Amino acid sequence: MPRQSFDDLLAFLAVAREGSFTRAAAQLGVSQSALSHTIRGLEARLGLRLLTRTTRSVSPTEAGERLLQTVGPRFEEIETELAALSELREKPAGTIRITTAEHAADTVLWPKLARFLPDYPDIKVEITVDYGLTDIVAQRYDAGVRLGDEVEKDMIAVRIGPDMRMAVVGSPACFSKRPPPKTPKDLTMHNCINLRLPTHGGLLVWDFEKDGHVLNVRTDGQWVFNSSAAILRAALAGFGLAFLPDDMVQEHVAEGRLERVLEDWCPKFPGYHLYYPSRRQSSPAFVLLVNALRHHG
Repeated sequence: MPRQSFDDLLAFLAVAREGSFTRAAAQLGVSQSALSHTIRGLEARLGLRLLTRTTRSVSPTEAGERLLQTVGPRFEEIETELAALSELREKPAGTIRITTAEHAADTVLWPKLARFLPDYPDIKVEITVDYGLTDIVAQRYDAGVRLGDEVEKDMIAVRIGPDMRMAVVGSPACFSKRPPPKTPKDLTMHNCINLRLPTHGGLLVWDFEKDGHVLNVRTDGQWVFNSSAAILRAALAGFGLAFLPDDMVQEHVAEGRLERVLEDWCPKFPGYHLYYPSRRQSSPAFVLLVNALRHHG
């Protein structure tokens, strides 16, 4: 039976359940004569009589009863599933996949989502730590988190964190062996702890700026990690100078475990932004998550 006959089947189900062409026509919003024509056409295509008509009632024949009992529940299942999909559109539920750098995951996503998710048990969040500029569309992520100046122009970007600064730090023991660097170029005389970028295999370049003068320094040292937490641990142990986000080292600097150098060469820059495709159809769950992460400072 061709697909266009589905409407004919729905018409038959309405008449069989109501036991009346008049009531079924009112339910379907069609005229009684149009409904009668539809049922006759269905019976002609099937080569079977489906309804017994009397002056007082309409009842299904044996073939009609079989059709009612087999096809009817199928359409009810379809209607139920369509209703469930509609509820899903309105109900905050589903899995949201986010790609982010480690520091953003620890300092922004974790504290905010730890407060948000307990109120929405049907929302699941999957966070993947990745230092590369992941193609979130190709990799089927719902959103990514990157620094403001790294977000592609065709993406919607929502600020989720304050402006940031980097810090060059080392333990007091490091500076007992060599004098603190006065300019970024002096870093070449120090043992520096580097971050390996997994996307293209290179080491993170230490970027500096002062009075409009920009310096990009490639440092060297005994230790290389792909985790900022490991770099901090090595710096605290006295294995060299580290280039880390300011908020990671503030407490250690305040308590004397680390000393900060080149502070005047480390200006502020745009903080973390959540980004996602402008053509994305946002679910209720995603809208709630964006609002929970939004920075209000």
